[in-house]
Amino acid sequence: MCADTPDLTTTDKTEPEYKDTLFLPRTGFPMRAGLPQREPGWLERWERIGVYDRLREKTGRAPFILHDGPPYANGHLHIGHALNKTIKDMVVRSHQMMGHDARYVPGWDCHGLPIEWKIEEQYRAKGLDKDAVDTIAFRQECRRFAEEWVGIQREEFKRLGVIGAWENPYLTMAFHAEAVIADEFMKFLMNGALYRGSKPVMWSPVEKTALAEAEVEYHDHTSHTIWVPFAVVSASDFENNGACLGADLLSARVVIWTTTPWTIPQNRAVAFSETIAYALYCVTETAENSAAKPGETVILAEKLADEVFRAAKVTGYDKLRSVSPDELRALTLAHPFRGIEGGSGEWDYDVPMLPGEHVTDDAGTGFVHTAPSHGDDDYQLGLKFGLPMTYNVEPDGTYRADLPLLGGQAIILPNGKEGPANVSVIKALAATGTLFAKGKVKHSYPHSWRSKAPLIFRNTPQWFAAIDRPLDDGLDAHGATIRERALASIDELVKFTPVSGQNRLRSMMQTRPDWVLSRQRAWGVPLTCFVRKGAKPEDVDFLLRDEQVNARIVRAFEAEGADVWYRPGFKGEILAGLHDPEAYEQIFDVLDVWFDSGSTHAFVLRDRADGVPDGIADVYLEGTDQHRGWFHSSMLQGCGTMGRAPYRNVVTHGFTLDEKGMKMSKSLGNTVVPAEVIKQYGADILRLWVAQADYSVDQRIGPEILKGTADSYRRLRNTLRFLLGSLADFDESERVPAAEMPELERFILHRLAELDGIVRDGYARFDFQHVFQQLFQFCTVDLSSLYFDIRKDSLYCDAATDPRRRAARTVMDLLFHRLVTWLAPILPFTMEEVWLDRFPSENGSVHLEDFPRAEGAWFDPELALRWETIRRVRRVVTGALEVERREKRIGASLDAAPTVYVAEPETAALLASVPFDEICITSGLAVETGAAPDGAFALDDTPGVAVVPRLAPGGKCARCWRILPDVGTHAHAATCARCDEALG
Repeated sequence: MCADTPDLTTTDKTEPEYKDTLFLPRTGFPMRAGLPQREPGWLERWERIGVYDRLREKTGRAPFILHDGPPYANGHLHIGHALNKTIKDMVVRSHQMMGHDARYVPGWDCHGLPIEWKIEEQYRAKGLDKDAVDTIAFRQECRRFAEEWVGIQREEFKRLGVIGAWENPYLTMAFHAEAVIADEFMKFLMNGALYRGSKPVMWSPVEKTALAEAEVEYHDHTSHTIWVPFAVVSASDFENNGACLGADLLSARVVIWTTTPWTIPQNRAVAFSETIAYALYCVTETAENSAAKPGETVILAEKLADEVFRAAKVTGYDKLRSVSPDELRALTLAHPFRGIEGGSGEWDYDVPMLPGEHVTDDAGTGFVHTAPSHGDDDYQLGLKFGLPMTYNVEPDGTYRADLPLLGGQAIILPNGKEGPANVSVIKALAATGTLFAKGKVKHSYPHSWRSKAPLIFRNTPQWFAAIDRPLDDGLDAHGATIRERALASIDELVKFTPVSGQNRLRSMMQTRPDWVLSRQRAWGVPLTCFVRKGAKPEDVDFLLRDEQVNARIVRAFEAEGADVWYRPGFKGEILAGLHDPEAYEQIFDVLDVWFDSGSTHAFVLRDRADGVPDGIADVYLEGTDQHRGWFHSSMLQGCGTMGRAPYRNVVTHGFTLDEKGMKMSKSLGNTVVPAEVIKQYGADILRLWVAQADYSVDQRIGPEILKGTADSYRRLRNTLRFLLGSLADFDESERVPAAEMPELERFILHRLAELDGIVRDGYARFDFQHVFQQLFQFCTVDLSSLYFDIRKDSLYCDAATDPRRRAARTVMDLLFHRLVTWLAPILPFTMEEVWLDRFPSENGSVHLEDFPRAEGAWFDPELALRWETIRRVRRVVTGALEVERREKRIGASLDAAPTVYVAEPETAALLASVPFDEICITSGLAVETGAAPDGAFALDDTPGVAVVPRLAPGGKCARCWRILPDVGTHAHAATCARCDEALG
């Protein structure tokens, strides 16, 4: 507070002792918070009195549902978890206190490869073969592992102060959840979205399964790079403007460039661009160790020729002529392994030249080696021109055993390291004279976010959801296909915070391929479908589509969980009396875990009593990476089964970085563990860090930042402590109507009215940083530095019945109710402590309260303009007195009675209309209009105002320490008139 306020705990011993007659602040609220020790007690109390359940009992409120994106149940919480769950809790708490029924059901993702991988690691450590273990037994091991981590994470989340239905969360492995996930999948089966196809997908040889884009992360990786010449073996009939194809091209070679040598055995075409300039070149001179030969001719993109020849150590070459796209289209090439010794004719096929829109001259040679089984662009080109698919690569990333020369060789080893396949291919190319150059390149490459091992694109039969196929479900209000519905949802139905998320998700939806639903694993919800034996995927009766079968599956899952799918004889039980079990094969792939989490709207929002019938959440809130994760899969799943996105708002936050802005890493030793922060500072400090930051971008956290956060907390706590002390024994009989209050009090009420709108708007927009900044500034600037500073004298020294003191206490009561509730969503532990310190109750809680409304009459913009001027002039006065104090000409501002010179008569009249000496905390003050004398104190940014400090005349009141002429002339010795009257 103000340093000018006298230390009223000591007095001059020669004067009477009046200390006990003052209304000094009284509160047991401690200066030191002791949050790490005290917060667990508040958690226990909230659970004991049932705060969350009691909030649900409030009737007549519109539901507000923030649907919890499920964290994965496989490890302790990191700082990103703390950021995410704290933001969610602030959303839920604030909307509850704004009058909603804000329900929060926490949940967990329980299926999938990370847990399966952990169990496999345990098996390997014991020397056991996972594939030899009964599937149901293995799945039960996974379930137990997930259950254990759910319990651990639940307690860690609760320790953050997050309120919710912790005793009744949702788990994707719960029987009902598994039944609904299967039912949602079967909607894709019935509406025509589901199909089985063979196409290249992102594949993990280490984990032996397909991965979704959201399961992929990109790291720098050093790859082999090779330039491979394909010999021209023939040309189709060609005539261009009367010119025939020259024999010079028939003896040339077309050079490709690739960073995946292992895909060369799967080559089926070479692609070129119809917009790139190509030319025929002749090698005239080479370095000693070059693989190129003088006299040979090659075709390259003109823009890239210099670079290619440099890589090939070609020191001399001539451009012979340009080559047109029509000439390229006429050429037929030989596979580089054609005729290779020991090849058994495997590669003795023709390789066509095909135009492709994906071909660029940004790097390489201007020609793209095309292996339809190992790349999406390659696959699309293959579909367009009918190229055959190859099946040379096994699930473990090895070549098929009977592939000539290369059989059994690994591309990626089980430990994630590079296998011998790349080098073997390069050696074979060199041996056949089809290696023009080689090297290595460091580039961004896809890795599994679980095993951290490199991935490959691999052609494999998988189950897909068609994104552009019109669905037969009658849900066409926003489009007939999943993509149309998704784009309509993004553009028309969903609001994004920040708005950049809209374009990000839209761009992904505009270009994404069909959804790969299947995984070749054991722990998950199986693809609950049957296929007719002997039928092909394109056959009408390939898939069994029967609602009665589907209903039986759902009932079985509800009763026994998804494990029942793996029980011997289950197929016969399900199909009995409806279809011949021997005519169908049961599918044992499991669903992509993103389908699990994408389906949660159905069994959390739609099915639960604390959900909403339409299954649409008000908010989905996760990290920005979930544009390609949970937001994305939920959008696809919702559009496929309910015709639209299952959310109305998408809110995203950034990642957490260390204080220097670097990514956190255990190896760098710069990680911040939530449990350690809570142990040192308490959860409220961690929550305050979240509130002070702009969560829409990446957040920095570390020891120095947390120290700054703790300092802000202490300043706020002091403000609340002063309020508590000043409101001791406040009684309703003291309350003063706003219209009868002094101008200063009415100004503070105006600020409360302004803040009421700001706080509600900020919380509604999920902008906690703005809410806290406004409240913190109000507490430190409007209250501590102005209002409390001015009104200390009245609160301490005025008579209990004095209208000014009563008005101040009335305003402080109004301040208390608003500040404590407004801050409760951000600092739930501290605000509970503050509330109960004033209103002790066995079952009460600030978290059962709503934000109180401001009265319309409080809002007074004209009064606010007056106080802008008053505060501006006051700043000049306090600046002048600070100089006097620094020069030791006065000890405190009450020693002074300055003269204030103002240039404008209107300002002088304004200052004369208020007790300006009281506002400046001086014992007297004169205001004069006109020019100030030379040497008067002024501030450059406040023209027209100057101050001449003067000592106050008179004696010093022994009770309030004001210096006044009348001190010593009253019944009570050494007092002023005000104090004499207060003493009675």
